Amino acid sequence: MSFQQPQVKPANIEFSCTEIGGLWGSYIQESMAVCFLTYLLHHLQDGQIVPLAEEALKISQDRVEKIKHFFLAENFPIPTGFSDGDVNLAAPPLFHDTFTLSFIYMMNRLEMINFAFTASNNVRLDVLDFFNECIHTSTELFGKAVRMMLEKGIYDRPPKMNYPTKNEYVQKTSFIDGIIGTKRPLNALELSEIFFNIERNYFSVILMLGFAQVMEDKQLKHAIIRGKKISEQQIELFNSLLMQEELLGTVPVSMEVTASTVSPFSDKFIMSIINVLNSVDILLISRALSLSMRADLTSHYAKIIANVMAYAKDTFDIMVERKWLEQPPLTTDRNQLLKS
Repeated sequence: MSFQQPQVKPANIEFSCTEIGGLWGSYIQESMAVCFLTYLLHHLQDGQIVPLAEEALKISQDRVEKIKHFFLAENFPIPTGFSDGDVNLAAPPLFHDTFTLSFIYMMNRLEMINFAFTASNNVRLDVLDFFNECIHTSTELFGKAVRMMLEKGIYDRPPKMNYPTKNEYVQKTSFIDGIIGTKRPLNALELSEIFFNIERNYFSVILMLGFAQVMEDKQLKHAIIRGKKISEQQIELFNSLLMQEELLGTVPVSMEVTASTVSPFSDKFIMSIINVLNSVDILLISRALSLSMRADLTSHYAKIIANVMAYAKDTFDIMVERKWLEQPPLTTDRNQLLKS
């Protein structure tokens, strides 16, 4: 009989701030995704979308458990996050079936960006492997969602543009002009960012409309409607920019919100999603700003960022006042220790 030699445990490398921040933030967002997908799947009738929704839910549940394992192994407090208590499965469906597909599409599109950024900051190999796996599964789910949306005819493709006939270099400083006088055409980077921001804001409008429709608290309803208007203003601006370039603006293909007025989620859950959307909006508008080389675009993006940051501050204050905002792990307060 042969006995397997026990593996020698490698030297324990504690989490750095990047692993703590990445895992903590991912736990909050994945527990949120579990709640949302559980509710959507509970009411889902479309037999084509059900397997994809089940796969998305299973992946988020697995991620939550893996992050728990990381924290338990380090004797690190597990975040509270979100749970069954934040979902009311008895509430009627708030969204039509196609929204489940839109949610999976947008969730994984944003997670591909977030996980890539998070992975690039981690150096502990087991954590890095975890985030690399997250990138892989999110990319696969995104591809499956796109394929199904194309099959159902509900995917609005990005604008086409003619191929250049040769490579060129910028010849004039007027390349960055655009506020006064003749504007050069949009380049491929600028056009793609405009399209993505329109698409993302349409998703936010649908989500905010549903939340505002079921929200009974007047202060929160007002905040949600304000957020919806900010997204609508961005859509109007970006579509007008496309029309000025003789490009067709993009339009929503369907109304995905039902007539339900019964909230399926806790108020804390709804405002937490809005808090996440604000962070995403600031991040991606900032990215668009960094890639834009036309002065009118940079001016528009700077104004949008200021507007969204003001809104984010107000929603942040609401969550703090109501004790809904879970605090990320803090570094040791050395000044306080020295005073004691």
